[in-house]
Amino acid sequence: YAQPPVGDLRWHEPLPVKPWTEVWTASSFGAPCAQPLMGDWNRHDAEAGKEDCLFLNVVTPVWPAKQPLPVMLWLHGGGNEGGSASNAFYNGGALVTHGVLLVTVNYRLGIFGFFAHPALSAESTHHGSGNYGLMDQVLALRWVRENIANFGGDPNNITVFGQSAGAVDTGLLMTSSLSKDLFQRAIAESSGTSFSLSLAPLAYAEKTGEAFAAGLKIAAGADGLKQLRQLTAQQLLASQSSQSPPSYFLPDIDGWVIARQPASVFAAGEEAAIPLLFGTTAREFGAAIFRVPTAQDALRKTIADFYGGLAPQALAAYGLAEGAEASSDPLYGSPADQWAADIVFRCPATAQGGWHNAAQHPTYEYEFAHASPGQEAQGAVHSSDLPYVFGYFPRWGNIAGKFTDTDIQLSDLMESYWTNFAKTGNPNSAGVPERPQFGVERTFIRFQQDGKVVPLANLRDGPCGVYRDSLAARTPIKPLLKKP
Repeated sequence: YAQPPVGDLRWHEPLPVKPWTEVWTASSFGAPCAQPLMGDWNRHDAEAGKEDCLFLNVVTPVWPAKQPLPVMLWLHGGGNEGGSASNAFYNGGALVTHGVLLVTVNYRLGIFGFFAHPALSAESTHHGSGNYGLMDQVLALRWVRENIANFGGDPNNITVFGQSAGAVDTGLLMTSSLSKDLFQRAIAESSGTSFSLSLAPLAYAEKTGEAFAAGLKIAAGADGLKQLRQLTAQQLLASQSSQSPPSYFLPDIDGWVIARQPASVFAAGEEAAIPLLFGTTAREFGAAIFRVPTAQDALRKTIADFYGGLAPQALAAYGLAEGAEASSDPLYGSPADQWAADIVFRCPATAQGGWHNAAQHPTYEYEFAHASPGQEAQGAVHSSDLPYVFGYFPRWGNIAGKFTDTDIQLSDLMESYWTNFAKTGNPNSAGVPERPQFGVERTFIRFQQDGKVVPLANLRDGPCGVYRDSLAARTPIKPLLKKP
């Protein structure tokens, strides 16, 4: 969908692909985007990754289509550093059998997708740098709008959906003037949000890029940028991991793709005025991933340092007030695991959902509490909802298991909700349990271990209520979000 971002097009906004006249051989997936090895989960993508990676995949349920089909455009997770859309997990399941057309998108990652530098900002007509991965997603959306009718899709009914970093990026696309009018619905899964972490200003991101280049003994300015572009992808990745501490490159406020902190956009009700479906898993990532201390005195200090004047309310919400010893929760895990999932995933997600609902846009929330079969002891961890959304059940990895009829039925139900939402903006239809809108009651549904659906309200309202109060105090405009 774009010209290969290599040579002088490395760290350049993506350019539309040049037309061709010969038959395009699409008998295998395009290459994953270049990325470091981050674990077994992305080993194949890291080993096969290339910079020439801006491919998308189109999966149709029937050919030719009798009528234009709703389009679901998938943004994969992986921290904006790893992962790929080019594999059977996302493209080989049963989701499309529910009457939608699926598009899965590769986008530039890590140093290739989010590297900012003053010399890059100087050469840009937009006077900014970084966010190339987001620009790729915008161009992919434009490609879909212009071309998807040729595949049987409806260019005026596009749902962007993503998981983890893909959910973060979905929220960012909802706030960007370049993209928020290009799609009609959004789904954010295992959703960290566009403001789980504050985005760095351009000047800070540029300094990070300068420090990386200085670590390679590369001069500043245009000559240094030329040297950086002459390094191979593997040289860049190796240099990144060898520096101490390693450099990380993430979305920034570049003034073009992202103009201001996304929390401010959502708080003002200025995001895309579209239906939103969002949710989290019960455990997400635990304390170990985010180096959260498990000793309760140390955890107490971590929470108090984060919340400042709201620390007493926060500590009470976790059962840690006045030196109390909190116990583990059978659904959410230890207090440290609860804190990690709350602060990075659950509470930002409920805050974003609350703002979107307050702006009078249809909003729906879910919690996925169904552990992968055989892994019930560790609970419903990050990404464990993916096999059920796509109807593709892996045989290896941390979300694999011996899936049963209960799992298949749960998957069919979730696919029905997701595709109903893509078709109409409402996940409900005849034959599936009714799920209410989020509303002022903060209603959500829980997918339980037994495969049943239960409606509830105010997910983790104690800890997340304190988070929302803290966020309201930190957001530099009058917030729409208040506890009901």
